[in-house]
Amino acid sequence: MLSAFVRAFRTPDLRRKLLFTIGIMVVFRVGSFLPTPGVSYTNVNACIAQTQDNDLLGLVNLFSGGALLQLSVFALGIMPYITASIIVQLLRVVIPRFEALHQEGQSGTAKLTQYTRYLTIGLAILQSTTVITIARTGQLFPNCTVDVIPQDTPITIILMVLTMTAGTGLIMWLGELISERGIGNGMSLLIFTSIAATFPSAMWSIAGGDGGFGKFLVVLAIVVLVIALVVFVEQSQRRIPVQYAKRMVGRKMYGGSSTYIPIKINIAGIIPVIFASSLLAVPGLIAQFGDPTQEWVAWVSNNLADPGAPLHLAIYVVLIIFFCYFYTAITFNPDEVADNMKKYGGFIPGIRAGRPTAEYLDYVITRITAPGSVYLALVALIPTIAFIVLGVGTNIPFGGASILIVVGVGLETVKQIESQLQQRHYEGFLR
Repeated sequence: MLSAFVRAFRTPDLRRKLLFTIGIMVVFRVGSFLPTPGVSYTNVNACIAQTQDNDLLGLVNLFSGGALLQLSVFALGIMPYITASIIVQLLRVVIPRFEALHQEGQSGTAKLTQYTRYLTIGLAILQSTTVITIARTGQLFPNCTVDVIPQDTPITIILMVLTMTAGTGLIMWLGELISERGIGNGMSLLIFTSIAATFPSAMWSIAGGDGGFGKFLVVLAIVVLVIALVVFVEQSQRRIPVQYAKRMVGRKMYGGSSTYIPIKINIAGIIPVIFASSLLAVPGLIAQFGDPTQEWVAWVSNNLADPGAPLHLAIYVVLIIFFCYFYTAITFNPDEVADNMKKYGGFIPGIRAGRPTAEYLDYVITRITAPGSVYLALVALIPTIAFIVLGVGTNIPFGGASILIVVGVGLETVKQIESQLQQRHYEGFLR
């Protein structure tokens, strides 16, 4: 594997792409530490030290690489773009125009991408306003006694909203630059950078806390075990054989070849976990604005907002399984796949083309999604439960979901580098 890295950097154009990607990731991390105008960086650091166990906005803070709690230029991170992309995908089911654009090919995809950008900016304005409001009212750092925004004049607030929104637009542009001129999917790599950046400090805090180095080794073993499980499942797939009939076009013979449709066990990816976590964060957010002495606020805080509560974990698992089936049904259309196969003369051996093929694909997808959803729930719960038992709480950000994102993006990036190495007759990383 190390020799493959050396060969990658010896290839001029591949080395240029790798260095460009690394440079963009460095710029992204630098922007995560630049304070927004009007924010007292000293007071923010003091408040972070006092409220290090606050997990209210942990999801957004995870995807910003810790920039949210620092109220930096990149405080919102990539979250507005992720939300906008998911909304546009869901609207394809509701709005026929969006589905028609998706089927038009490159031109339609470009139009949908433009809609996603507009929606991202709109969500960035909304989210930045919300974050600044929470910071001004003291809800972002409940235990902090100093003001993180000393002079909260209307001009200052407007400047902060514009700065955070511009930071989101810049992140979106940086991600697109990586996709065009670098290696891998730009947005995924920026998420990878944000999550990976929080791991060293989290692991160091475990080693320096109660239990010391022994507890650190146990946590490290759990993380390695989950990584091995993720790699094994993410590489697994069900291959449905497809045979193409021979056909004459002019004087040339086409078809007659055999191939397969690769269906991953986890088709939905990390999206169900993000959906489930986002929904479970809403009750805690509502309860934090209520009176702590009220009975319903205490019940929500103890049962829904607490990551270690049995009811929270049970609802978490149910939501992951539900969204796994829901998102798979949106992203994989058996009727569309069957129509494309029939159009080009393809068929599954033993299955008639057309409607029977679509029904067979739907049957296979339904059965594969069952273990896939259980796998997602296990990956999300095993680290969380283990860390609660060990007494380290949520020191590993976002539990197993963060590991799932890091490993998944890492595997896809390595595959892209490997394919470019093989084009130059080199051995790849995974050999």
